[in-house]
Amino acid sequence: VPAAWQRPYLNIFKHFRVEEWKRSAREGDVAAITDARLKGTVYRIRGSVPASNYLQLPRSGTQSLGLVGRYLYLLFRPLPRKHFVVHLDVATEENRVVRISFSTLFKEFKSTATWLQFPFVCAAAEGSAHDRAARRDLVGAAPADVRWTCLALDLRSILSLYLGRRYSHLKSVKLCSNLLVKNLCTSDLVFDPGVTFAEAWQATLACRGVAPMPREMAFPVPKGQKWHDLYDYIRFPSEGSKLPYDSIQKSCPSPVAGGPVSEDPVQQLPQPVTLTKAVCDRLSLVHQITNPKAVSAPW
Repeated sequence: VPAAWQRPYLNIFKHFRVEEWKRSAREGDVAAITDARLKGTVYRIRGSVPASNYLQLPRSGTQSLGLVGRYLYLLFRPLPRKHFVVHLDVATEENRVVRISFSTLFKEFKSTATWLQFPFVCAAAEGSAHDRAARRDLVGAAPADVRWTCLALDLRSILSLYLGRRYSHLKSVKLCSNLLVKNLCTSDLVFDPGVTFAEAWQATLACRGVAPMPREMAFPVPKGQKWHDLYDYIRFPSEGSKLPYDSIQKSCPSPVAGGPVSEDPVQQLPQPVTLTKAVCDRLSLVHQITNPKAVSAPW
């Protein structure tokens, strides 16, 4: 199998040795720093002009990562009160290159045959001033108390739903200011960071293509606390929704839920998150700006 070396997942920063900067490129204010909460090294990308401050994989635009995993996981935290931009270049089975971009700078969804632009709505900590004001200001710079986030992008579904194309592989990633980034990984598995290895074993999640987040990719959770109380999980496009074009959604229900009620032990895992009204408002807004009618609109 040609892609066997990428399974069950590929730790992108580790595999491409980002810290050596031989197979990756950096421009502007990009630095490796120690994050107190994560207790480890993260990469800080900052600067007023995103196009001039970025971390890019691979190093050259003529090269390709060649990563075939269906899901791309980005472990990151937007810098407070700042905007950020992320660009992903993916190849289709028809040898077309499509750029998928998401940013807090984008006010609405835009689409062409080769470029998809998605607004990214940052969530504020529950109960904060930003949370209470969510209905008034959903789109914009990250709030002061924005949390570390695990963003799971279903690249196959994005190309299929929005462009009717078949996904082949991930060519490149460009992380532009303003972000803190812990890591990237690709996999064909659905990782649920809120599920422990013990729960996964008991529920035989692996048989359903669902797994706990690999330890080397996981955010630390102090004893006695829960992952979803500390961090955000966003899956895009969301599963279990009646509307196929729903966007940016937290993991409630969990990635394995959302289907008919059954005796399957997978369905009996505890629901990790309860949606607050502020989050529901965010999801409503994101659905409006990613309405299917917008896909065919001129850009």
